[in-house]
Amino acid sequence: MSQVVKQRRAIILVSGGLDSATCLAIAKSQGYDCYALSFDYGQRHRAELVAAERISMAFGARAHKTIQLGLGDFGGSALTDAAIDVPTTPGEGVPVTYVPARNTVFLSLALGWAEVLEAYDIFIGVNAVDYSGYPDCRPEFIQAFETMANLATKAGVEGRSFSIHTPLIDLSKADIVQRGIALGVDYSQTVSCYSADDDGRACGECDSCRLRAAGFIAAGVSDPTHYVDEG
Repeated sequence: MSQVVKQRRAIILVSGGLDSATCLAIAKSQGYDCYALSFDYGQRHRAELVAAERISMAFGARAHKTIQLGLGDFGGSALTDAAIDVPTTPGEGVPVTYVPARNTVFLSLALGWAEVLEAYDIFIGVNAVDYSGYPDCRPEFIQAFETMANLATKAGVEGRSFSIHTPLIDLSKADIVQRGIALGVDYSQTVSCYSADDDGRACGECDSCRLRAAGFIAAGVSDPTHYVDEG
C-alpha cells in the first residue's frame, strides 16, 4: 500500500502588494501547503486587503485569514496617521511610512498560527535591496526573530524548529518582477501604493509606486499597475 506523504504547511504573510504576491508564488512553487495571513492594522486604505484576498485565492491558499489590529491607535506613521502626509519625494533615513514594530507584530501573530497548524515555515516578502530604509526588513532582524521564535514556543523547545523564509531578501525589484512573471503572478491584481484609492488605483508618486515602476522598467516588463491619472 502506498504511503500518503503529508505536504509541509507554511504561513505566508500576504499584504496584497507585489512582493508578498511573489513570495506566495515562490512558496507554492516549492510545494508548500500555503496558509495566507493578512492584517487590517489601520492602514490608509483597504484596497490592499481586497488584493490580498484575490491573490490568496489565485494561488490556491488552503486558508486566508485577515487579522484586525489597532496599530492606527498608536499612529506615528504616514500609513496609520492621517495627520502625517505620505511623502512624494525621496528622503533620507527611516521614512515616515515606517510603521513602528509592524513586522515584529506581524511575524509574532504568524508564529502563533504556525504553532497551532504545526507549520514550521513562515514566509515574508521583506527585501534588503529596495527596502526603503525600514529597519525591520533587514537580515539581522529576521535572524533575530527566528532565534526568538525557537526560544519562545513549545514547539521550539521540543525540537521542532521554525524557519523564517525571506526569498526576496537579496533581490532587486526587477529580479522580483521577473521571478513572479515566471511563476504566473498577475501583477495587475496587486496593490502596492501607500495612497491607493478605493478601487486600488495607484498615485504613481509615493516611494512604493516609484520603486515598483522602476522595477518593471528595469525588468523590461510592461507596467500593469492601474493609476489614478489613467481616468
